Amino acid sequence: MKLITAVVRPERVQQVKEALFQAGISGITLSRVSGHGGEQEIVEHYRGTRVMVEFRDKVEFRMAVSDPFVEAAVQAILRGARTGEVGDGKIFVQPLDRVVRIRTGEEDNAALTPVNETRLAPGGGA
Repeated sequence: MKLITAVVRPERVQQVKEALFQAGISGITLSRVSGHGGEQEIVEHYRGTRVMVEFRDKVEFRMAVSDPFVEAAVQAILRGARTGEVGDGKIFVQPLDRVVRIRTGEEDNAALTPVNETRLAPGGGA
């Protein structure tokens, strides 16, 4: 099991979401975040004063997936998020030691959001 975190441009959220759903990944958490990466700083004018914009608005996707879905999730995020410009974002893949579904007490792969069983053998949810 892995925890995948992706930080992407806000205007690419719909494309990333659709690509993940097409890959059979539906258990997703979204957060609005701000960050600074390789982009150039922007100078804006606000009420006659120059203001340096250091942090850009981004969207963070988080999902816990079973091992068979890791590469599918990464490739889906790449397809949906890539524009080829600086600031497209990053994908982080981290090991996940334990998952517990609060409602049922199911653990690990059984606790991950189930997917269409025709796509993957039993016990492989994403």
